[in-house]
Amino acid sequence: MTLTLPDLAKKMEKIDFCMMLTKSGEGAIASRPMSNNGDVAYDGDSFFFSYEDTNKIRQITADPTVSLTFTAPPSFLGKPGIFVAVEGRASLIADRAVFEAHWVKDLDRWFPQGVDTPGIILIKVHADRVHYWDGEDNGTIRV
Repeated sequence: MTLTLPDLAKKMEKIDFCMMLTKSGEGAIASRPMSNNGDVAYDGDSFFFSYEDTNKIRQITADPTVSLTFTAPPSFLGKPGIFVAVEGRASLIADRAVFEAHWVKDLDRWFPQGVDTPGIILIKVHADRVHYWDGEDNGTIRV
């Protein structure tokens, strides 16, 4: 059975962390864990807060092509969790109103002044293609 984006979103609703892959200036791939802050109603867009003065922001500015990989744990009965690989383009948002729309209290741990933390920026990754494997099915969704 081929999944639709809403089907996939249902399977992804409890996945918070992913690995974000960017291209470094040397042609290498850089990866790091990122939290989507519980903003998991997946519709093809993912949002991540960061500080502006980081390698990932410099890499996204140079080449906005990114990949995200998500993994859900196996079920209690041992059925494999889902694996999701997103190919997309990142954009940087510096709009306080958009920050507020995606803010959760747990972010205060990393951004102690909330949406007013100096140097904060929001990374939006819009998916072009989403590949999935769930132990029973696999496929690609074009967004």
